[in-house]
Amino acid sequence: MRKIVADLHAELVRYNLVVWTAGNVSGRVPGEDLFVIKPSGVSYDELTPENMVVCDLDGNLLEGGHAPSSDTAAHAYVYRNMPEVGGVVHTHSTYASAWAARGEAIPCVLTAMADEFGGEIPIGPFALIGDDSIGQGIVETLKGHRSKAVLMQNHGVFSIGKDAKAAVKAAVMCEDVARTVHVARQLGDPLPIAQADIDSLYDRYQNVYGQRSPR
Repeated sequence: MRKIVADLHAELVRYNLVVWTAGNVSGRVPGEDLFVIKPSGVSYDELTPENMVVCDLDGNLLEGGHAPSSDTAAHAYVYRNMPEVGGVVHTHSTYASAWAARGEAIPCVLTAMADEFGGEIPIGPFALIGDDSIGQGIVETLKGHRSKAVLMQNHGVFSIGKDAKAAVKAAVMCEDVARTVHVARQLGDPLPIAQADIDSLYDRYQNVYGQRSPR
């Protein structure tokens, strides 16, 4: 898991979702009440499996020679309260964070959004970093919601997934649709997609699309 989480940080850089040392990926350790997360303030090109840190689900540091990410409390709260989540990602990606700065959800006006998020990408409440207030906002917004990403007001993106790779994918897709819908609004009013069509697209993408193991 240290290697998986370390390697996935390169995807944040590859897709231009982070600058300097901002942002982080974490992954739940299967079968354990533990997760691996990026160390605080360490450059992306210096990240290795060895300098990843291991925390318990209360956010306490158990293994590692560095202080954990400043977002550790938020990640820990998500893992404690959403047992189905195996990965959490945080970015300040430009277009998605611009929607967050306006406190505005991204409307579902693209089939790619219906596929991946099953509707709009919602806005979460404003919360200060340092305790689990951000985590509470993430859980309150995403529990019972199809979206795997939330725009925390005045802050940025938090995404979740069944594992760390899926959470990274959700962060990548969130920025992609945030940019496209922003451009569309400069040209006029984007056309909404009917809820029944959103439901159909989401079901197909989640249950039919891609390679499936033979039954």
